[in-house]
Amino acid sequence: MLVGRERERQVLRSLAAAARVGEGGTLVVVGEAGIGKSALLADFVASSLDAGMLVLQAAGVSAEREIPFGGLLQLLRPVLDHLDALPSPQADALGAALALRPGAESERFAVGAAVLGLLSRVAEDSPLVIVVDDAHLLDPPSAQALTFASRRLASDPVAVVFAVREGEPSLVTSVGLPVLSVTGLEPSSADELLAGRGLSAAARSRLLTATGGNPLALLELPDDASLAALPDDAPVPVPASLARAFAARADALSPAARTALLVASAAGGDLTTTAPACARLGVTAADLDEAAAAGLVSVSAGRVTFRHDLVRSAVWAEATPASQRHVHLALAAVLPPGDGDRRAWHLGEATTSPDESVAAALDQAAGRAGARGAHAVAAAGYERSARLTPDPAVRASRLVAGAEFAWRAGQPSSALDALASLSPLPQTPELRLRAAALEGAVSTRTGSVEHARDLLLDAASTATDPDRAVELLTDGILAAQFAGDIAAASRAAARIDDLLPQVRTPRTMWLGTMAAGLAGIIVGQGGPDRIRAAMDQAVDDPDLLADPRLAQWLVMGPLFLREAGAERSVIPTVVGHVRRRADLGGLPILLFYIARDQGTTDRWTDSIASYTEGIALAREAGQVTDLVAGLAGLACVEARRGSSSARDHAGEALALATEHHIGFFQTWAYTALGDLALGDGRAQDALDAYQSLVDLTATLGFDDVDVWPAAEMVDALMRLNRASEAAALATRLSERATGKGQPWALARAARASGLTAADDAIDGHFGAALQLHARTPDTFETARTQLAYGHRLRLARRRVDSRPPLRAALETFEALGATPWADQAAVELRATGETAQRRDVSGLDHLTPQELQVARTLATGRTTREAAAALFLSPKTIEYHLRNVYAKLSVRSRIELAAAMNGRN
Repeated sequence: MLVGRERERQVLRSLAAAARVGEGGTLVVVGEAGIGKSALLADFVASSLDAGMLVLQAAGVSAEREIPFGGLLQLLRPVLDHLDALPSPQADALGAALALRPGAESERFAVGAAVLGLLSRVAEDSPLVIVVDDAHLLDPPSAQALTFASRRLASDPVAVVFAVREGEPSLVTSVGLPVLSVTGLEPSSADELLAGRGLSAAARSRLLTATGGNPLALLELPDDASLAALPDDAPVPVPASLARAFAARADALSPAARTALLVASAAGGDLTTTAPACARLGVTAADLDEAAAAGLVSVSAGRVTFRHDLVRSAVWAEATPASQRHVHLALAAVLPPGDGDRRAWHLGEATTSPDESVAAALDQAAGRAGARGAHAVAAAGYERSARLTPDPAVRASRLVAGAEFAWRAGQPSSALDALASLSPLPQTPELRLRAAALEGAVSTRTGSVEHARDLLLDAASTATDPDRAVELLTDGILAAQFAGDIAAASRAAARIDDLLPQVRTPRTMWLGTMAAGLAGIIVGQGGPDRIRAAMDQAVDDPDLLADPRLAQWLVMGPLFLREAGAERSVIPTVVGHVRRRADLGGLPILLFYIARDQGTTDRWTDSIASYTEGIALAREAGQVTDLVAGLAGLACVEARRGSSSARDHAGEALALATEHHIGFFQTWAYTALGDLALGDGRAQDALDAYQSLVDLTATLGFDDVDVWPAAEMVDALMRLNRASEAAALATRLSERATGKGQPWALARAARASGLTAADDAIDGHFGAALQLHARTPDTFETARTQLAYGHRLRLARRRVDSRPPLRAALETFEALGATPWADQAAVELRATGETAQRRDVSGLDHLTPQELQVARTLATGRTTREAAAALFLSPKTIEYHLRNVYAKLSVRSRIELAAAMNGRN
């Protein structure tokens, strides 16, 4: 019976009660060893079962931390009959992870997405409780999958409870889940627990003070330590004192019993393994009876259960290193042939000097773990294998393999540490390039873009294979772009052009052409024709569209062209492939580019939703570069809508970009600050922000006219009555835009010229600008030109002529939600003598970014389950958001939803 704990019990029962009515939740129970977490969880399980809930349980085991997905299999075994009900990509990923079916290696978050789908499916039949004790001892892939799923079950009838020992590093406590801290018992509860122990009131009080109310200490210490030895005024370090008490109790056992106990502690409590291992060490499993009589373990049903994990850890810690190695060797010798992973781990722990046979076993186990998607286990296995490898060249190869899996596991620091240890080792040219490519990828995505640029471009210069060199150069161009180093991008593009005639594969030819075209645009030396040709090829090539390595380039192409062409149709196809692979790590930067593309059309609300999703995923994946990109891009759209949050997002982006030297994305942050001020009518503040952008691009050598805010600066200067400066700037803008030759740049230049021209030249400049705008999808820029045109016509006393462009501008600004600009257009219209008709806010304007993502996804014809898989949510969460969407849009069916979303911003 659980003593006390009324507050904690109420919190847990409320969690279960909420789940029974469809409100899921997760809680991490944290407390020191012996504080009663397991007892609290047992009480929670009993009450949940009494309430008719389905309960799935698992517990982390120290001896199984290196077993891929061991904790997940323990938890999900009772419900695996639902596996085939999942979408096939999810079923395949989870089935392969649990070694239930063959399957290709999955992306980092694919198993977590599958666990989310499975738990959501099971919860459709019955409210579900998930309980994981000692979650700090889970194998990392299981912990990652479970935390991924638990964070997304808020709308499902699922209650998830993890128990974690205080002070122990754990993924479960590092992802922001709600925490319930468990502390010592109250005096009255402690007295109840100690009843019948024969202690005086003074002794009980002293014991309570010394132990801080730790239940296990209250029950165990009086039997093993003299009360006189306890301090008078402060608690002892309870886990340490308990461990010493248990160790002393183990020391009193016979040598045979101590050996058997040591074997059981390393075997994870499996008696079928413990017994033969004991025999190899000259003892028997029956010797455990003595430990059971001492209250250290219990033996039943083929398992050895320790009184507490502190007993196991104390017994192991007290053993000599030689004894520990002997136990590992004995266990490795008795494991069945099919348990090669566990055997390899024991051999590794038993070996202190290089041994190729052991290293090879660890290498093979790591390869099997990687094939199942257990990237963290694979990384650790390759690292151990490398440590025991006698041949330095082979050791280098295994270190690189471990680094690759560490990166895929979301452990960039571990990957970089492994790569750093390569320097004294001999490496083949190919291995050196492979390591450089990996370090460049890690550095690019985690914020060290300047280092990535140097590393990738240097590696490319040493590559003898043209295809390999081009691949490294394309990655180098991206890193240089993110760093804002336009000169380096230009040099890399020139090297690609030299190599393309020697390239063998069509894929590399396509990639090199695209990268060189992109570099040409950002350095102001052409490039659109090359990008256009590459995108025309991709439209008709399904293999290119499905290639994960090309996804980022396929989405960037249409964005850099800024044209309304067929190449834009590839974007949803590419993103669909990424979502189906559950490639969460690859999605944030794609969502940035997609959002940028949406923000340069009339789909601003979609753009905000895409940015918001990308930012959340980038934070979850720890990808600083992608996070900065998303924050800066979101700030731009928010600024044009006049949202005050634009300033916060731009500020965070600038702070991170400055810290990590990510110059490229600072440009959008400064653009956002300038646009926010100009929309508010603060012309000087806007000019100051735009000048910061000009200074930044000059420092970076960023020569793309599309990033130069000259058109906006001309507008600000005219508002400040600095017409001569504005005219000179408009002239320079026209010259540079003509050099680029793209309609978007030329239209903006024509607008700037129209703002500064004489009255008799207004129609020519603005007419040309509007014709050029018609060749681009950017409705905001078109409306900006219409507003400027109407303003100039009004000033020229052509009030009747000014009204049509002003009405068109107002309509577009209101449709986009660009309230500050709509206000300016309305003011201009009123100045012509016409009353502006303002648009009522629609239901779509009230959708949250996630509601909009759900609505858009379902409106394309996807089922609830398909939408859930695509958005990494549970079906119940999709349904929850859909109900809100229906209410806000006043629709009742998917058909009406599709009609409401069709053509709407």
